[in-house]
Amino acid sequence: MGLAYNVYLNCKRIYGCKTCKTHLADHDDIVSRVRPTNCNSFWLPPSLRLQNFRGQHGKAFLFNSVVNIVAGEAGERNMTTGRHIVRDITCRQCKETVGWKYDKAYENAEKYKEGKYILEAELLCSVN
Repeated sequence: MGLAYNVYLNCKRIYGCKTCKTHLADHDDIVSRVRPTNCNSFWLPPSLRLQNFRGQHGKAFLFNSVVNIVAGEAGERNMTTGRHIVRDITCRQCKETVGWKYDKAYENAEKYKEGKYILEAELLCSVN
């Protein structure tokens, strides 16, 4: 196994690890805060359009993709939206837990979360 190099994002608004400032996500990859408009919201499930996510530390965001993380072992958890298989994700640099990844949702209405990531706002900082 070789060295792991951090990915540096080049975008307008970057979220990083609060502890070490390592880049984690592009603001444009947030899925959970999308608001419907008259012309382009038809592709969003109703549960996602106005959804606000909560983590252990309060407000959280659902992202399509994140960088510089390490995913832990998958495990089943009962959450407020039902049962899911998730794995905790930690910052690659400082090893602090920053959120989790959804591997599987058992409820049909929650399937849109599969393969996406939750980052908790309390554990993030703005890097740029």
